[in-house]
Amino acid sequence: MRYGHGLIVGKFYPPHAGHHALIEAAAAVCERVTVVVAPSSGESIPLELRLEWLRAAHGPAVRFAGVYDDHPIDYDDPAVWELHMAVFRAAAGTGRVDAVFSSEAYGTELARRFHAEAVVVDPERTRIPVSGTAIRADPVANWAYLGPGARGWLARRVVVVGAESTGTTTMARALARHYRLRGGVWADTRWVPEYGRELTERKLAGLRRDRQEATVFDVTWDRDDFVAVAAAQNAAEDQAARSGSPVLFADTDAFATTIWEERYLGSTSPAVRDLVREPDLYLLTDDAGVPFDDDGLRDGEHIRQWMTGRFRTELVVRGVPYAVLAGPYAHRLRTAIALVDGLLAGGRDLTPPLIPHVRASVAEA
Repeated sequence: MRYGHGLIVGKFYPPHAGHHALIEAAAAVCERVTVVVAPSSGESIPLELRLEWLRAAHGPAVRFAGVYDDHPIDYDDPAVWELHMAVFRAAAGTGRVDAVFSSEAYGTELARRFHAEAVVVDPERTRIPVSGTAIRADPVANWAYLGPGARGWLARRVVVVGAESTGTTTMARALARHYRLRGGVWADTRWVPEYGRELTERKLAGLRRDRQEATVFDVTWDRDDFVAVAAAQNAAEDQAARSGSPVLFADTDAFATTIWEERYLGSTSPAVRDLVREPDLYLLTDDAGVPFDDDGLRDGEHIRQWMTGRFRTELVVRGVPYAVLAGPYAHRLRTAIALVDGLLAGGRDLTPPLIPHVRASVAEA
C-alpha cells in the first residue's frame, strides 16, 4: 500500500539500526516522510547531532525536524497528549499525515490523534533486537547496532601526550593493538598518529628540495600552522572514532598542540585553544628513564624535562582526568591498560530521558 505523507516521532537517543529500519520502511511506501526528533532538553546527546547523524544516513529524501519536548509523559491523560500533539503537529508541518510509523505501543494512539493509519514495524524487536534503552545501558554490548555518528560520540577517547621521545607513539600503538587482540567488538580499535610530525616531515622535505643540508631547525612555524595541526588532529580523531571500537587512542591532540605552539612561538593563540577538546583520559608519558632517540625531527633532549612539566602543570590547571606513565615500558603499558579498563568498566553516564507517568492503580495492580 502507498501513502502520501508518512510520519515518525521519536527521541532517537541515540539513533540505532532499529530506527534506521523504521525510517527505511516508511520511505519505501510513502511519497514523502517526515521524522520528528523530539528529545527532552536535559538529555546528553545534543539534538543537532542526532539530526546530523540521521540526515547523513538517509539523505534528502526524508525530512527531519528537531524540536525539544519537555512535557511530562502520561499516556492516559488526554490533556498531556494534547501538549505533545501541539509540538508534533508544528514539527510535522502543514498538510495531511496519512500514516504514522512506529515500533512503540504509543504509536497507535499517536496515529489516531493525527487521523492517520497506524503502521507498526517490528514491535517485538525480533528483526533488530535493540532499543535506545538497551544502548544507553550498555553501548558496548550493542555497538553493532550503532551508526558512525553515534559510535564517534560514544567512543571513549584516550590521548597519550608527552615530551619528545618519551614513547607516546609507541604507547598509543601498543594500546590499540592490545584491545584489537581481544577480538569481538574490540577488533576495530584504532589509534590516531600525530599530524604535527607529518607536517614537520613535509616542511623539511620541501626545504631539502632546494637545500639538501637543511635540518629540522630550519623549519619555520607560524600561528596558522598550529591551527592547521590542531584542526587536522581533531578531524583524524573523529574519523577514526566513527569507524572504530568503543575505545580510541590518539598520539597527541589539540591540547598538546597548545604546548608546542608555546614552545615555538612563545605563547598559545586563542584560535588553537578554541580547538581543544576534553577526552575521557589523558596519559602523560614521563621523560625520566627514557633514552632520547634523535631521529632528525626532534628539538633535543634538553627540553624534555621542561615539556613534561608544562604538560603536567596544564593538565592540573585544566582539571581533566589524567595519569602519569612512569617506569619501564612494560610497567607503563600494564598501568595504561588497567586505567583504560577501569574507564571502560564505568560505562557511559547518560542522562535518562523523561519516563512515562505510571498511575497508582496500574502500579498496584
